[in-house]
Amino acid sequence: MKKFLSCWLACCWYGLALAQPATRPFEKEVAAFARQDSLHPPIGKPILLIGSSSFTKWTDVQQYFPGYDILNRGFGGSSLEDVLYYAPQVLFAYTPRQIIVYCGENDLAASPQPSTKLVLKRFKQLCRLIRNQWPSVPIVYISIKPSPARWQLESSFVEANERIKGFIQKQKDIQFLDVHTAMLTTGGETRPELYIGDRLHMNARGYEIWKNKISPLLLPAKAAEGPGNTQ
Repeated sequence: MKKFLSCWLACCWYGLALAQPATRPFEKEVAAFARQDSLHPPIGKPILLIGSSSFTKWTDVQQYFPGYDILNRGFGGSSLEDVLYYAPQVLFAYTPRQIIVYCGENDLAASPQPSTKLVLKRFKQLCRLIRNQWPSVPIVYISIKPSPARWQLESSFVEANERIKGFIQKQKDIQFLDVHTAMLTTGGETRPELYIGDRLHMNARGYEIWKNKISPLLLPAKAAEGPGNTQ
């Protein structure tokens, strides 16, 4: 009887453990955004950055773009799938005048068999979500960068960029921004001087390239509030 009760209790505990919802990656990071917003609510219609760690680690991004209201909601080493999951918190909690996306690199790096078709599919899903909420908000997609630590995935990065670029060229109010080429040598090799020690994330020199590429595409507040822009 004692042995039976022990087994029964063990089964009950195991069942309860399975019933508990699994912790979703990046929950704490995303929850921190809500706390930040409660203390310092975003003013007006910011330029919203969403995506993965290349944005997450760009902690001084506002200094690169003086005169623009930048709201950085990049989190962790997120994938497009993660951005889709947390869209209510990192997208729909705001009223952006422009959305800039950097994501897709981790989708490929996390898979033993990287699928550029899957990256494109997820990006299309993200675009549909955005368009359902804001039919004309301008979107900029930053191409997947050529990280030295992931050089074995370079062909997949190039292919994913081409797939996404091809899709974007058929859409309205969305631009493809190629930073990939600018972060390679003229011979098509990586530039380690643009990265920190992990050879994955950028240093100030890498972000300076991004700044120079992004700046001409930023939408000023007055333009966002002009006639015909119903966001």
